[in-house]
Amino acid sequence: MKTKLMYVEPKSGQADRGEAWIGKVEFSKSGQTVYFNGQAFKKFNGHAFSYSDSANYYDVETREGYWISGIKKDGQDRHWSGGGKVKIDRNIVDEYLSLVDFDKLNTSYELVDILPTDKNKFKEIENEKVAD
Repeated sequence: MKTKLMYVEPKSGQADRGEAWIGKVEFSKSGQTVYFNGQAFKKFNGHAFSYSDSANYYDVETREGYWISGIKKDGQDRHWSGGGKVKIDRNIVDEYLSLVDFDKLNTSYELVDILPTDKNKFKEIENEKVAD
């Protein structure tokens, strides 16, 4: 599976001030599903759910909207009107710093351990039959 460092932020009712993470995500073969921190996110295609304009993925289990994007070279991944610490996987700090324009993390980051994702769990959820 293809992996990439990405910025992940829930959009449902957060006003750009909720939790946010930077970590390594895995993509499904089709690229339509992103696996991160024990969750699976499907690319939002605009008709299955009604989210704010800023959600581009939804959580497969909760159906909540998320913004998932590549990291910005200037480190300004949060929405300009948002705020709060960004949690960053302690295992990718060196890789992250090699991609951005600063030498060390400042106090706007919090080091965390990102959980592995059981992709088979989500295959089962997505393939469940819907009751008539």
